[in-house]
Amino acid sequence: MTAAERAERTEAADGLCVGAYDAAGGPDTGVALVAVGGYGRGELAPYSDLDVVLVADEGVDEELWHDLAGQVWYPLWDSGAKLDHAVRTLPEMLAAAEGDVRVASGLLDVRHVAGDHSLALRLRTTTLTHWRRQARERLPELRELVRSRHRLVGELAHLSLPDLKEAEGGLRDATVLKSLTATWLVDVPAADLERCRQQLLDVRDLLHAAAGRASDRIAPEYWGQLAEGLGLPDEASAQRHVRELGRRVTHLSRLAWRRTDDALRRTPAAKPRRPELERVAPGVALSRGEIVLEAAAKPAADPVLLLRAAAEAAVRDVVLAPPTAARLVRECPPLPEPWPDEARQQLVRLLAAGPGLLPVWETLDETGALDRILPEWERIRLLPHASAIHRFTVDRHVVETCVEAAALIRDVSRPDVLVVAALLHDIGKGELTEHSVAGAPIARAIAARMGFGPHEVELIAQLVRWHLLLADIATTRDPDDPATIDALLEHVDSLDALALLTALTEADAKATSPKAWSSWRAGLVLDLSRRARSALERGSAPPAFTVEEIPVPAGVVGGDVSIVVEPVVDGSRVTVVAVDRVGLLADVAAVFALRRVTVRAARLWAQGDYAVSVWDVAEAGLDPRALGDQLDAITSRRVDPAARLGARQVAGELDPAVVLRPEASDHATVIEVRAADRLGVVYLVSAALAALDMTVRSAHISTLGPQAVDVFYVQEVAAGALSETRAAEAAHAVRRAISSG
Repeated sequence: MTAAERAERTEAADGLCVGAYDAAGGPDTGVALVAVGGYGRGELAPYSDLDVVLVADEGVDEELWHDLAGQVWYPLWDSGAKLDHAVRTLPEMLAAAEGDVRVASGLLDVRHVAGDHSLALRLRTTTLTHWRRQARERLPELRELVRSRHRLVGELAHLSLPDLKEAEGGLRDATVLKSLTATWLVDVPAADLERCRQQLLDVRDLLHAAAGRASDRIAPEYWGQLAEGLGLPDEASAQRHVRELGRRVTHLSRLAWRRTDDALRRTPAAKPRRPELERVAPGVALSRGEIVLEAAAKPAADPVLLLRAAAEAAVRDVVLAPPTAARLVRECPPLPEPWPDEARQQLVRLLAAGPGLLPVWETLDETGALDRILPEWERIRLLPHASAIHRFTVDRHVVETCVEAAALIRDVSRPDVLVVAALLHDIGKGELTEHSVAGAPIARAIAARMGFGPHEVELIAQLVRWHLLLADIATTRDPDDPATIDALLEHVDSLDALALLTALTEADAKATSPKAWSSWRAGLVLDLSRRARSALERGSAPPAFTVEEIPVPAGVVGGDVSIVVEPVVDGSRVTVVAVDRVGLLADVAAVFALRRVTVRAARLWAQGDYAVSVWDVAEAGLDPRALGDQLDAITSRRVDPAARLGARQVAGELDPAVVLRPEASDHATVIEVRAADRLGVVYLVSAALAALDMTVRSAHISTLGPQAVDVFYVQEVAAGALSETRAAEAAHAVRRAISSG
């Protein structure tokens, strides 16, 4: 829009500088006047400084060019131009670039204005050559400078007073991206970046005109004038436009730095090699730190592939390649309603991935994928918060809440409900109706569409409706007044709902700002939650563990093992019946772990002298004979599962939780295990119990998003429930088995 005016300002400034240089008798050789920074790029705003350097070649008389400098600067000052000037020799310029990565990056934009053209060209080419040659050593330093600036200033898309230059996603980042591209180590979508950069420059030009001075921060009173200058209907549209630009540059910047980090980790190869693909999920592969599609992937036949790829990228904290995401948006068919189980599971894995969620969610947003997954997202996209305490716009706050909730999934029985409620808790914002009231029916409809059962749908809607309740009561009511607890329990009627509301309250507050979860507020909220839990426990009993008996196959009576595989939606159901013995559960679990079969849920119970286990797994087409051969090899000890399944907790996983539930059963000791959903967890737990000569009389094994929640009813072989000492011994053994050392 104002590019022509920037070119005119640059041309006028060049005319001033050339006139001053010529009037001072500046030589044509040995000395050059060069422009750097925004002036070097030809991007002068109405009130920009002129950044210029008088450069002298080696051997030029120092007194001569120092006298020349004064004769050049004074006419420029007299003209009213604001000048940022320096006088350096060529070796001094190159030495400064060697010593300061900011100088080196800035000199990539150097431009000849007057004097010795070849000297200016030599400065530029030498700087660029050194920049490329030393990129692997210099980019980590530049990366840290960028991070420090981001921490100090914040993000353009979310600041209440956006800083067009220094904020993350601003003009400074756009310039850094050009410096990254100049290294030849990484590529950035040049046309997209230049479009955003030019539009940010347009906004800055209009801001200077509105403020009547050089300014990079947009105060509230300028939005109206910016909207008029940009040809937009109102202030809200202007805000959205600027924040969209900031978000896009932020996305390009994060993607470029991820790729730069990957390039720096790789040893330079003499010849370019074909990218290696590591299969990580059906249709999904990992290549050079990015999630891409397998060569044989068929997006048109797999509606879950988009969510599967996104979840793998987030869980592994790697890049979801934007071309891959864009292709999946184009080619994947819409998800059926309600969603299949795998789609819901993959969404929960994505939301519970922790810090890896944010960059993947940004890619989904930038490529239009969120319109397919969650069309209601547009309601809150880039919506500013009314309260100044919020650090982010509503959409980013929601994602940050999911990140915070991911650290709390060990505290709740339904982590899938927690992270989906975190995603939807502010979905009602942007209307005149109070957002929790408006959001509850929207969340209910979305949860039903995602395929949650009726109980979970109502629980999610309940959490959205009352997500402010716990903090409001805790900070405004007397905790010792019985009516305070009653006011909370009027809307929260179960221990599970209370735990979920407590975790959502903490995640929401932490995502808002540090002030929203101060030690004082946290103490009040957690104390009220503890009191409410005590009140609920006094009036409730744990549900009984019940199973339905099935007929025992005739062959099992004679000592055989029966394995039946039934196809189900998105996988298989495997039923195993055998004579009961200590360690049987561990051996069956080892079969699935060794064959890298993902267990989604399982139930185990005893029927007299026989043990029955039913396993819902993610893989289709399993061969029962192959499973039987594997089990036989394990039970005969021809295969040692412990030697091949010794993997323990990996970096980034939450610590596992092992809890004894003495109130849950009178005839057995109940051990509840929560750990990251990874191969071998059930085997490790059941093997640890078998090693103590304990028998698992029944078990309920389930996967809720990224977390395995396994409940074991354990007895002594010839007795009932474990003693307190033996129960503690069992819990310790299980914890040691699934933890890192």
